[in-house]
Amino acid sequence: QVQLVESGGGLVQAGGSLRLSCAASGRTFSSRTMGWFRQAPGKEREFVAAISWSGGTTYYADSVEGRFTISRDNAKKTVALQMNSLKPEDTAVYYCAARSVATLSYDYWGQGTQVTVSS
Repeated sequence: QVQLVESGGGLVQAGGSLRLSCAASGRTFSSRTMGWFRQAPGKEREFVAAISWSGGTTYYADSVEGRFTISRDNAKKTVALQMNSLKPEDTAVYYCAARSVATLSYDYWGQGTQVTVSS
């Protein structure tokens, strides 16, 4: 079992920055790839970024490449998403998720944190 709690969302002007954090509990955190997803109103949830269990490999959606940075601290069981140069189209609820080692699907999700970027 993995429990995930996001924090750090809020309202920011275009061009600004926010840092999201995800605090995890459970013994398997350090062996799991972790990801961030987002869902805007009226749209499907979409992949934003992911980081391998060791932190050595990261993946980004084209829309955030070069602006967002994902990182993790296995000792503290946290995952962060640093978001710079924010755009109004980044407005969404952001979710932290943990991927199963066995199935490679994301099987644990946080409750989400709202990010709103004003123009």
